[in-house]
Amino acid sequence: MFAVIKAKGYQYLVSQGEKIVIPALLGEVGKEVVFDKVLLLKDDGKTTIGKPYIDGAMVKGIIKNCGKLPKVIIFKFRRREKYRRKKGHRQDYSEIEITAIVKKRAKKGKEGENA
Repeated sequence: MFAVIKAKGYQYLVSQGEKIVIPALLGEVGKEVVFDKVLLLKDDGKTTIGKPYIDGAMVKGIIKNCGKLPKVIIFKFRRREKYRRKKGHRQDYSEIEITAIVKKRAKKGKEGENA
C-alpha cells in the first residue's frame, strides 16, 4: 500500500515504514504528525484518486529528526564590472517516519434503516 500526500507545497510518494525529508520544521522530535491531504491511494491493485483530496484518508508519522540541510552557496557576478555577491542558505528540515496509512472509512448512514 502506498499513498501520494501533499505537504508544505510538495508531493511525496510514501509507504508504511518509509522515511521522508520535508523542508520545514514541523515540531519536536518524537511528536506525531498527520497529513490529511491525500491525493492518491493504492491498495492491493485498487487505486483511489482524490478530487483534489480523498475524504477520510490520512497518513500518520512520527518526527525522527530535525535540523538544517547543508549550505547552498548563491554567487552572482558580472564580468569586467567588479560586481560580486556571495550568499549562503541552510534550509530547515524534518525527517518523518511513516507509521500508518488510513484509508477512507465507510460511513454509516440511515439508508438501510427504513428499507
